[in-house]
Amino acid sequence: MKTLVLLFFFLLSYLPPSYSQKYNAIYSFGDSVSDTGNLCVNGKPSSLTLAQPPYGMTFFGKVTCRCSDGRLVVDFLAEYFGLPLLSPSKASGSDFKKGANMAIIGATAQTSDFFNSIGVGSKIWNNGPLDTQIQWFQQLQSSICGSNCKAYFKNSLFVVGEIGGNDYNANLFGGRTPEQTSTYVPQIVQAVSNGIEKLIGLGAVDIVVPTVLPIGCFPLYLSLYQSSNAGDYDSLGCLKSFNNLASNHNSRLRSVVNSLQSKYPGTRIMYADFYSQVISMVRSPGSYGFVSSMQACCGAGGGKYNYDNTKRCGMAGASACSNPSKYLSWDGIHLTEAAYRQITNGWLKGPYASPPILHN
Repeated sequence: MKTLVLLFFFLLSYLPPSYSQKYNAIYSFGDSVSDTGNLCVNGKPSSLTLAQPPYGMTFFGKVTCRCSDGRLVVDFLAEYFGLPLLSPSKASGSDFKKGANMAIIGATAQTSDFFNSIGVGSKIWNNGPLDTQIQWFQQLQSSICGSNCKAYFKNSLFVVGEIGGNDYNANLFGGRTPEQTSTYVPQIVQAVSNGIEKLIGLGAVDIVVPTVLPIGCFPLYLSLYQSSNAGDYDSLGCLKSFNNLASNHNSRLRSVVNSLQSKYPGTRIMYADFYSQVISMVRSPGSYGFVSSMQACCGAGGGKYNYDNTKRCGMAGASACSNPSKYLSWDGIHLTEAAYRQITNGWLKGPYASPPILHN
């Protein structure tokens, strides 16, 4: 009998750790990396390429206004915790008790006033910055949790981002260099920090804060900002200055997360490292099951990146690869469902979230 007991405990020690936490809901904020349909609740605009086939081809079999061939990180998180896929917050008649998604394509961390003040207001086409998304969330509160929201949100998961990428795009596409754009990093990260503090004030306790992506490795930027100078590229073939801009943001964001964690010891703020995980995928695509890390699955032109800005995914002349799960990049700007699935695992269990979402 003693031998059996010892054997039992020996085997128990080799079992994977069990994770006990559950969430009653997930509330998400961000841009096209997270939007599950807010831009399309009143119909799919014919002018919006992201609202045309073959978007959604892998999982949904139809366009859902997700900027991928299928599910996003927020979808996989919801599935993991046994929650329904997040309804867009703008979808009237929805029940948001188990989650809502305030993210919207084109969103920024800063407000339109900020972009007008620095001369690139014309490059912002969607007025759904983080501050506005939090207002949308506040409008839903009474229907979610009545007058006892702090207790309810204590057991909810909040995902704040990725957001900030479009703030930098406004400057880059407005003609500024990555180095010039970097001067705005402090203000943009401060807007993210302000948003996190507002949510903490509303009762958020478990908060995931994703970094921005290594845009210098994405077909859009590699095509638009091609250089004849080999020194502009790193050993992976990514544009150094664009990745330096993203790294600058992420470094400052990490400091902000650390400061907020110290300021609010009752919270659990998780720094989710999109950047490092995607760099790992670019460096070793085969390890993740990809045949290509820099070529867009859905695009036109073939070649190294399969990206043509005049024939983007969803436009005439573009087409999708037969097996998106073999690609990191879906449309040259956003990632495939297969990539988002792996990223979710890296956030849930580590090593790409600090601390990981799951804890013993």
